[in-house]
Amino acid sequence: MKAIVQTKSGPPRVLRLMEVDTPVPKDNEILVKIHASTVTRGDIHLRRIPRAVLAVMGILLGFKPKRITGHEFSGVIEAAGGKVTRFRRGDHVFGTTTGLSDGSNAEYVCVPEEWKTGVVAIKPAAMSFEEAAAVPIGGMTAVQLLNRTKIAGGQRVLIYGASGSVGTYALQLARHYGADVTGVCGTANMELVKSLGAGTVIDYTEKDFTDGGIIYDVIFDAVGKITRSRCRKSLKKNGSYLSVKSLTHEVTEDLLFLKELIEQGKITAVIDRRYPLEKISEAHEYVQRGHKKGNVVITPD
Repeated sequence: MKAIVQTKSGPPRVLRLMEVDTPVPKDNEILVKIHASTVTRGDIHLRRIPRAVLAVMGILLGFKPKRITGHEFSGVIEAAGGKVTRFRRGDHVFGTTTGLSDGSNAEYVCVPEEWKTGVVAIKPAAMSFEEAAAVPIGGMTAVQLLNRTKIAGGQRVLIYGASGSVGTYALQLARHYGADVTGVCGTANMELVKSLGAGTVIDYTEKDFTDGGIIYDVIFDAVGKITRSRCRKSLKKNGSYLSVKSLTHEVTEDLLFLKELIEQGKITAVIDRRYPLEKISEAHEYVQRGHKKGNVVITPD
């Protein structure tokens, strides 16, 4: 099969499109024919970490450097191991490869039916494969961070970086919870953020949200570019400051919660660009510029 292999750290050119053996599922695994995967900001960071550092992380934390890149996927189950009970051949699924050495930027991937660090579930019927591949990481991150506070109807929530992957999901989730949402983004993305439900949109190139005199119940930094101290004068006493720099983990229940909202028409995926597998380096170059809208999707063809 074709796959994107990384053997050393560095710029996008270290990624190689190679022919490798198609994996064979173990008793507890499913073999998924990939219809779509993604390139995330996390993929960019991991590509740059020296392999020696990753090796140490593996010893200390059980972290496995990825031979094949990619953390999100959607596709169709081609085969299932004998001990698999939740899935069967032909099921349309989506999920992550977090904690596995072989990722999703490939034609096929094997993932366990259940494991500690990643998730897989039946794909939302209302979504295309490309849209579904773009949900898990950004969506689950937004769910977990928002769950650290209780958002009540009418509360003011500000999403900083509202046009990115985590930001677009956080905005839609906050609206679902009944919040009055303000989105902060660049000029080019203001209409997108408004279309996702933001009652107010602030262009950060024109105005600092902390100068408006508005006090928020929750400030969610969805891009890791602001600090709690900067937000202090705009945050309600005992309000919540949330940041993507906080640790999160992947939980199947969160993915199923997102699936339910998607099928109710309350959550949608935003796709900025699509690249074929052989142009993975171009996709990485685009994502690392830091201005993508929503998600960048990779297709095998």
